[in-house]
Amino acid sequence: MQTNNTKPTGQPAEKLPHNLILEERARLTVSGVTRIVRYDEDEVVLETAKGTLTIGGGSLQVSELSIQSGEVRISGRVEFMQYSEPVTHSAGGLLRRLAR
Repeated sequence: MQTNNTKPTGQPAEKLPHNLILEERARLTVSGVTRIVRYDEDEVVLETAKGTLTIGGGSLQVSELSIQSGEVRISGRVEFMQYSEPVTHSAGGLLRRLAR
């Protein structure tokens, strides 16, 4: 599994247009990507302008990343796509919650 904490654009996430184009369940183009969280051949996790997007399947490859537009191209067998809300960390973390 590879992890990439690089943010492709310097633009605020809410200003990036977010679109998905899936072709023949084999090629996926995602715009509005603010960060590639991690990827391997079975799963790609992207932070987008509309939440965290998980793409699952087989033989997945991140084939192209455009830093200016926040566009990512993925090839392979796409079996599912799922959004989740971005994780927010509370101030103080675990120690603060234990001290209550």
